[in-house]
Amino acid sequence: MSHIEASLALLKRGTEEILLEAELIERLKIGKPLRVKLGMDPTAPDLHLGHTVVLTKLRQFQDLGHHVMFLIGDYTGMIGDPTGKNATRPPLTREQVEQNAITYKKQVFKILDPAKTEIMFNSTWMNKKSAVDLIKLASRYTVARMLERDDFHKRYQDGQPIAIHEFMYPLLQGWDSVEMQADVELGGTDQKFNLLMGRELQKQVGQKPQIIITTPLLEGLDGVKKMSKSLGNYIGIDEPPDDMFGKLMSISDDLMWRYFDLLSLRTNDEIKSFKEAVAKDTNPRDIKFKLGVEIVDRYHGMGAGLQAQENFIARFQKGALPENLETIEVKIDGETIGIAQLLKQAGLVSSTTDANRMIDVGAVKCDGEKITDKKALFSLGATHVFQVGKHRAAKIVFRLAI
Repeated sequence: MSHIEASLALLKRGTEEILLEAELIERLKIGKPLRVKLGMDPTAPDLHLGHTVVLTKLRQFQDLGHHVMFLIGDYTGMIGDPTGKNATRPPLTREQVEQNAITYKKQVFKILDPAKTEIMFNSTWMNKKSAVDLIKLASRYTVARMLERDDFHKRYQDGQPIAIHEFMYPLLQGWDSVEMQADVELGGTDQKFNLLMGRELQKQVGQKPQIIITTPLLEGLDGVKKMSKSLGNYIGIDEPPDDMFGKLMSISDDLMWRYFDLLSLRTNDEIKSFKEAVAKDTNPRDIKFKLGVEIVDRYHGMGAGLQAQENFIARFQKGALPENLETIEVKIDGETIGIAQLLKQAGLVSSTTDANRMIDVGAVKCDGEKITDKKALFSLGATHVFQVGKHRAAKIVFRLAI
């Protein structure tokens, strides 16, 4: 396999779409480092592994010797990309954006090599734009074309309001690509319209249009819904090492390969060898250990992963509960609460469906005793230790909701 073929295979791994792949191959053949752009608006202070999928792809470009540009959208962040929203997003203040930007820089360097990363802010060029400049930018695209964007179209069809400033967001993101002279722009599947806008605007000003690479949305711990804090199925990159490792051990064996493809910096050959080992009767748990160690090391420093693995084995594979169990207060409306609902409220599962599934496979215990009745009730004022699987456990106190 040639160097170009190997590079392309790595860059294609875990991607949703490349537009256009032929153009990417052509530019790789030239041998000149590509200018690779990823932009993120600092709209929230904390990242979870779902956010890092596209950052991991950016790191792969970096490892292949390309010029990586990480754009912090401190200007566009005050508008807010309405992607996936059915209502106008409240704008952030300058202070909120600046504080979140500081946190973003710290977090992204847990994945990217800071010595090889150019950090940019789109306020650098956007603050220089006059009202006339912005009106001229708006003239480059029609309302009809803007309404082709899926979320805008749905809101228009449903009679939901769309503020004029929301139409500006894709244009501003696209203009960033012009200013940065990007050869490639990365983004999640929900960013496709905005990425195409950059390609269109580059054509209009005579630049060679950027190649677009979209990455999928990572499934959470349940293996079904996308990773989300609101669903409780996430792994935060600032979580303690033992918690992070334990959560990674809880994913299914099939989901493990998805995480390797989207989150690991290992080569395709290494991952292939792991799959071959499992096919030859290696315990998938041992391969999952490798994933857990790699991810924990990345976010907590070399050696943290192996220590977390040792702690996991000591605490859970030997059947012992962790010391200093967290105490969680669950508030109930009546005298009793069902097992599925209490586990969901306590955050030990992502949903009542997940709770019932864990009960079905014998993975739920109360005070060390396995629960088999999905209709089991627990009373107001009681305190019990609940365990779900091998890594989630807590002391739960029931209180009356006021």
